[in-house]
Amino acid sequence: MMSNQFLSVARNAVLRQMVRHSSRDHSNFSKIGKREVVGYGRSGEPVYYDCVEYPMPAIRWQEPTPQLLALREKEKGDWKKLSIDEKKALYRASFCQTFAEFKHPTGEWKGCIGWTLVFTSIAIVFSLWMNAYVYDELPESFSEESRKAQLKRMLDLEVNPIHGLSSKWDYENKRWK
Repeated sequence: MMSNQFLSVARNAVLRQMVRHSSRDHSNFSKIGKREVVGYGRSGEPVYYDCVEYPMPAIRWQEPTPQLLALREKEKGDWKKLSIDEKKALYRASFCQTFAEFKHPTGEWKGCIGWTLVFTSIAIVFSLWMNAYVYDELPESFSEESRKAQLKRMLDLEVNPIHGLSSKWDYENKRWK
């Protein structure tokens, strides 16, 4: 008797706190229907979602039915008298999924990688098409002979002789240091 009274006082206190801190209290309470508020939850609003970080949602998963209310009355007695199916029904009335169910991998990563590869291949094909049909030929300065001539000219002019390219050239032996 004393524990039931304590639970109802605690639930009322939590409900008052939720109403006080919630900015959208009327719209949220109209959405939950007759589901029982059983805790503070993650955000202090009466919403249900399964989360590893906050395993106790603010409201129960299902609205009470006559069969469920009968099970809740039976629950107040000895739990050894409850069958496994009745215990599972009580659990499913409060929670949508078990930890094993909502932590189970969904395989969503396969779709993400698949779409990433599709978009990457489209970008590569687009780039190849642009190189073939849109861009002009590379200028003459990109040829190997032209680049060697540019390097020789930079060494002859002693460009950046302290820390740059010319500092790594041995001018007496005509080779790289």
